[in-house]
Amino acid sequence: MFRISPRTSISSASSGGSAGTSPEPSPPNSPTYVSKFDAIRKKSGDRQQHFKFQDDEHRQKTPYLEGNLKFVHTIELSNDIMCCLYSPDGSVLAVGLSDGIIKVLSTDTGKVHYSLSDDDIFSTSLPCTAIRFKPAAVGDTKVEHTHILVATYSSGLVKFWHYTSGSCIHTINEAHQTLALGFNPEHTKFITAAADSTINLYDEHTKQKIRVCEASDSKSVMDGHRLRVFAVQYHPHNTNQFVSGGWDDTVQFWDDRQRHAIRRLYGPHICGDALDIDAKHDHLLTGSWRKENTLQIWDYGSGKKIKDVPQDLFHTSLLYCAHWLGKEFMVCGGCEQNMVRVIDRGTLNTTGQLIDLPQGAYTIDNDRIGMHPKLAIGSARTIYILKHDQKINKS
Repeated sequence: MFRISPRTSISSASSGGSAGTSPEPSPPNSPTYVSKFDAIRKKSGDRQQHFKFQDDEHRQKTPYLEGNLKFVHTIELSNDIMCCLYSPDGSVLAVGLSDGIIKVLSTDTGKVHYSLSDDDIFSTSLPCTAIRFKPAAVGDTKVEHTHILVATYSSGLVKFWHYTSGSCIHTINEAHQTLALGFNPEHTKFITAAADSTINLYDEHTKQKIRVCEASDSKSVMDGHRLRVFAVQYHPHNTNQFVSGGWDDTVQFWDDRQRHAIRRLYGPHICGDALDIDAKHDHLLTGSWRKENTLQIWDYGSGKKIKDVPQDLFHTSLLYCAHWLGKEFMVCGGCEQNMVRVIDRGTLNTTGQLIDLPQGAYTIDNDRIGMHPKLAIGSARTIYILKHDQKINKS
C-alpha cells in the first residue's frame, strides 16, 4: 500500500502497471473485475478493505493518497467548507464556509487574499451554498465589471461580490433556502434552486426575476421537482436549456422559456453538486447519495442510461459531488468512506484516490487548465489542493 500524510510527498507504488491504458479482461460490471490500479494495491499489501465498515469514531485516520494524485497545498480554514470554485483563469479559488463567509485563495501559494462578508452575512451566519464567477463581457475592461462572483446562501440571499475590493454590489433576498446556482453560457441569465423544489430564473443585467420554473399542480405529471433541488447546470452549447437534480430521484430537463420541465429521467438521488454535462459527447454525469449505482452516465439527448460506473473494489462512498475531469476522466467524492476518487472514462478503472478524509468530501472543483489540472477538495475545515497526472506513479 502506498500511504501518505497530507503534508508529505507521495510515495510510489512498489509494483504493478499503470491504470487506464487498456480495458480489463472482465467487463467492469463483472464480480471478478479488478483494475490494474487495484492490482497494484493488492501487490503492495493494501489491507484497507478489512476496515471499511468499522466505526469511524474508533479509528484514528490520516488522509492519504493513492495513484496519480500529488499534493500541492493543504489549507486550514476557520469553519466547515460547503462549496468551492476556481476562477475561469485558475488564479484564485473561492471557498464558501458554513458561517456564510467566502475566502478567496491564491492557487499558487494557498494563502487567503480576500474575505467576503457584510452585515447580512454576520446577522444570519448561515452557510454559503454555491459560488459562480461571472466574467466580464468581451471587450469590457471596466474595473467594476471584472472580478465578480455570485454566491447563494441557505438564508435565501443571492449576493454579487466584487471580490478584489470585498464589496457586495447587489443582493437578492429569496423567500426560501437557496441551494444551487447556474449561469447560461453567455452569462445573460442565471438560475437559483430552492429547498421548496422551485427554480428561479433571473435576467443578469436587471437582476429581475423572469419566471419560476416548477412542477405543475397535478401530482400525476412529473414535469418538475417535488423535493429539494441541489444541482443545476445549463447546457454549455444551449442558452435556454438546463438540467436540475435533487431529492426526488429525478433529473429534470428544462427550457427556460417554459414554466414546466420538458422531460425527465428517473434514478439519481442528488444531494450536492453532482450533475455535470460533457458538451462534446452530450453525456450527463450524475452522482447519487446511496450505496449502489452511485455514479452514472446518461445520454443527454435521449435521457437513456449509458452505463453504471462500478464502485472501487476496496472503498465505497455515498456521493455528494461528481464532475467530468478533462476529456478522459471523472472525479467524485462523498461520505461513509470519506474519500475522493478519479476514474478513467474509457476503462472505468480507478486511477487515483484521496482516502480517510476527516469528514465527507462535500465539494470538488478543478481548474480545467492543461493536461494535468489541479483539484480542490473540501472536507471539514480543510481544502486539499491536488495535482492530477495522467498515469499512476510506480517504481
